[in-house]
Amino acid sequence: MRRMKILTWHTHGSYLYYLTQAPHDFFVVSKPGRPPGYGGRCGHIPWGDNVHDLPLEEVAQQEFDCIIFQDDHQYLEDQHQYLNAAQRRLPRIYIEHDTPREHPTDMRHPVDDPAVLLVHVTHFNALMWHGPGIRTRVIEHGVLPPQGVSYQGHLERGIVVVNNIARRGRRLGGDIFQQVREQVSLDLVGMGAEEAGGIGEVLHAQLPAFSAQYRFFFNPIRYTSLGLAVIEAMMVGMPIVGLATTEMATVIDNGVSGFVNTDVGKLTGQMKLLLADPKLARTMGEAARRCAMERFHIERFVADWNAALKLVAA
Repeated sequence: MRRMKILTWHTHGSYLYYLTQAPHDFFVVSKPGRPPGYGGRCGHIPWGDNVHDLPLEEVAQQEFDCIIFQDDHQYLEDQHQYLNAAQRRLPRIYIEHDTPREHPTDMRHPVDDPAVLLVHVTHFNALMWHGPGIRTRVIEHGVLPPQGVSYQGHLERGIVVVNNIARRGRRLGGDIFQQVREQVSLDLVGMGAEEAGGIGEVLHAQLPAFSAQYRFFFNPIRYTSLGLAVIEAMMVGMPIVGLATTEMATVIDNGVSGFVNTDVGKLTGQMKLLLADPKLARTMGEAARRCAMERFHIERFVADWNAALKLVAA
């Protein structure tokens, strides 16, 4: 398909990085000081030449082929305040990164325009959001296999990767992390990790090699979309331990590529098993990597996005 000029926002940096592996030009909105949601092309992520920083005041003067919203305020407010009339008639896509918050099954999605394509990042999201009459499509995550990194597992500890877990509370499993670490050796990394007794943030490009040292990856999150950190750990070849909720229940083959359960006590025992049996951990990690390569490879992700862009552009 032809190369497109796409306007979008910096909502989730790692997702934006993988999205911009598609062969198009992405213009990312920025504000002075680069507050959340308006970071533009910034930070430590190795952006490609197809990612362009676009100051907010210049948006209305540009020509685009498609608009991709990634948060409510962008769709409900920014498009009316900052896009011109012609831009608001362009093909538009809304990426829903999260599960519904106000009610798990009855919350209506803010997209109410049948001309907008609503893209869910997991089938669980699509199942739970209520959006009657709205065009929807699921594009599961895709990640780049890390180059020159493979599972080591020599650290007899588990790793948890969650940003600002102390502030985000029960939904992100802050209490579960604290409960489990009393019985199992766990290290926490991510933005604000120090607030919960963790190590701190590890740069995205360095995270695969850093995580590969640990025996297993633990995901304590109760209710959200499937985290990219989980898939990135699978790509390294790490066994995954997590709650059997949301999309996790379909991603981890219990007892094969890791352990999933809603009983935290059982998960704690299974973590101890992985610490005691490095051979089992490696075997499970290899199964996790095979799953990631088959289901979440970047080539499939890019092909799915090209198909969605072709659909709305038609």
